Amino acid sequence: MTDKPIVTQAMIDAYDEYTHLSLDRRKFMERLTVLAGSGAAAAAIAPMLAASSAQAAVVATDDPRLTAENISFPGASGEMKGYLVTPKTATGALGSVIIIHENRGLNEHIRDVARRMALEGFVALAPDFLSPNGGTPADEDKAREMFASLDPVQTAANGEATRAFLAARSGANGKVGAVGFCWGGGLVNRMATKSPLLNAGVAYYGSQVAAADVPSIKAPLMLHYAGLDERINAGIEAYKKALDDNGKTYELFIYDGVNHAFNNDTSSARYDKAAADLAWSRTTGFFKKYLA
Repeated sequence: MTDKPIVTQAMIDAYDEYTHLSLDRRKFMERLTVLAGSGAAAAAIAPMLAASSAQAAVVATDDPRLTAENISFPGASGEMKGYLVTPKTATGALGSVIIIHENRGLNEHIRDVARRMALEGFVALAPDFLSPNGGTPADEDKAREMFASLDPVQTAANGEATRAFLAARSGANGKVGAVGFCWGGGLVNRMATKSPLLNAGVAYYGSQVAAADVPSIKAPLMLHYAGLDERINAGIEAYKKALDDNGKTYELFIYDGVNHAFNNDTSSARYDKAAADLAWSRTTGFFKKYLA
């Protein structure tokens, strides 16, 4: 029986540089080969670092408790596509939550997260923020490349259009929150500065906004950070100071010993169940407080 390859922190850091910064795939695999000791070991480890679309969903796509559908809705300057999930047994108007994807676009994992949120008693909509560029492709590398061409002003405006769409839906109570992961966490922070009617925002390991933009934030925020995520965590103190200086309502949690993307259970090397479960319970409790 072959031993499972050992994934080191240096390998995880190299993967983070590849997916978020300047390292291309060829150089990433070269670095991983050096770190792993051989090309064969690197080939075995690379899928453990990446997210796997073959990972089983936590909530089945045909869960009988839910109604799930692909929809189109008006964006800021064109059509947006998304995945809408509602609980079937809801009584009364529900709060709504925007589920914002990572820099891989709207994939099966994020659809699964939307279903999980709907089971908590919310209308959940996972928009495809690559809609202006034709939508999320099946190839994750191509999807990542497309994010560089997104207009950040238009993207935030599409976030606000999503909020307005949900706030006006029949069966919804008009209150809308947003939760985002990685790239989506950064967008939640930006949306909070651009969407004064957003009722709550939760950012998982998301990039922070400039201190000058913090006074525009109206929504209460919950900020989740991974203790080993040096790249994103470099901005925590300045963001925290700006939030404090401007009297903003927020909760900030750092999960020691875990990596960026610790919530993504399709990435075996970076997922941390204990941290993910705790952050999720805090997130859903936060939304139940502010979106009821």
